[in-house]
Amino acid sequence: MNLAKPTHAGYFLGQSVIALAERLRAGSLTSVELTQAALDSIERLNPVLNAFVQVDAPVALAQARKADELFAQGRDLGPLQGIPIAVKDNIDTFDYVTTYGSAHFEGCTPGRDALCVQRLREAGAVIVGKTLTHEFAYGPTGDRSLQGAARNPWDARCITGGSSAGSAAAVASGMVPLALGTDTGGSIRIPAALCGAVGFKPSFASVPLDGVFPLSSSLDHVGPIASSVEDARLLFEVIAGRPVAKAPDVHSLRVGWITSGSFGPVDAEVDRQVYQVAQQLFGNGLQDTGEVAPLAAGMKDTLLTLQRAEAFDVHAERMHEAPQLFDQEVRERLELSREVRGWQYIRAQASQAQYKAALARLFERYDFLVSPSVPITATEVDAREVRVGEQDIDVRAAVLSHTSAWNLTGLPAISLPAGQVRGMPVGLQVIGAAGDDDRLLQVMARLYVPG
Repeated sequence: MNLAKPTHAGYFLGQSVIALAERLRAGSLTSVELTQAALDSIERLNPVLNAFVQVDAPVALAQARKADELFAQGRDLGPLQGIPIAVKDNIDTFDYVTTYGSAHFEGCTPGRDALCVQRLREAGAVIVGKTLTHEFAYGPTGDRSLQGAARNPWDARCITGGSSAGSAAAVASGMVPLALGTDTGGSIRIPAALCGAVGFKPSFASVPLDGVFPLSSSLDHVGPIASSVEDARLLFEVIAGRPVAKAPDVHSLRVGWITSGSFGPVDAEVDRQVYQVAQQLFGNGLQDTGEVAPLAAGMKDTLLTLQRAEAFDVHAERMHEAPQLFDQEVRERLELSREVRGWQYIRAQASQAQYKAALARLFERYDFLVSPSVPITATEVDAREVRVGEQDIDVRAAVLSHTSAWNLTGLPAISLPAGQVRGMPVGLQVIGAAGDDDRLLQVMARLYVPG
């Protein structure tokens, strides 16, 4: 697929982690050189994009020197050894301030790493800095944070999407080749789609959440943002603590295109562009399915109930003791969350189980389901309404509309760059059956070849 390049571009744009790893092992490149390239790209681009909220060059370069020393000693910790990686600011790191995007934790330094970060260090990766998160990861636009708004590499007037806002902007612009994100309703896939990166939300509980600040315990996921499916696979293997199993050869795939409008309004040009890419990838295996549409509204309501109740549980004391420290928009969401009743939460848990069962039955007939990742292109920062067809709709509801169902059901889902509409990136979302992460990654790595 031949894709255009963003306006703001760094060293790693279009660079394969696999190719970089080969050069590190051949001795034609060092981790210090790679890390310095990341630092230089960040220094040049971050004043415009605001993707990173903290970078410490001495800390990053010390990690890189250690990786190079291990190479010199003949010690190989795996394909991420010496590779610069960014970490979302709601994931704990002992050597970088971690604010969770909120004034409540300004200047906070955790006592230890999150388990996923620990696994990255054990694999020899270089943690180059922390990336902007929407406050407490509670928002899909990426423009409400202690550190301000992240900016889209294609047009800095526009949002990145959120809440893994900085991670997507950092990878899509080429400041770093890989980044960690989290996803509770689409927070990896939304910014990946709007910025032109690959974003993978694994199956629920396949990557440990220890040391990741919770938003909603039954919906939270950790996953990779990368430039290619293969690079995303490498990062997933490390944070999941296991290799991806080899999938069978691709043949006779049954792929269901979720009927346009099932989850709400879709920009006609976005729909057309993404469907065209889906046809190119899946050919005759692609067929329309209307079976998701009757479930969509109920899944959305169920997820909202779970998320609101669980989010308020996390923040109840802060809302009582220091509500003024929250961003106003996030505080308003938490005030709504306060209203969820216990019986509503219990019913939502029962509904969640029913929707998981319904999707399991659907995947008896399909290998994958596909749709646009996000039904619009990136809006301007702070915009809260967007025109879609003849309707003015809420930006936040729009960007979440196609992704959140797969958090409710815990299914693996990946967003792939699918070209541009009016000069801005759009994404194709591919959803797999429960626990089918390995097959989804392997098949899409074979079928999807970015230009």
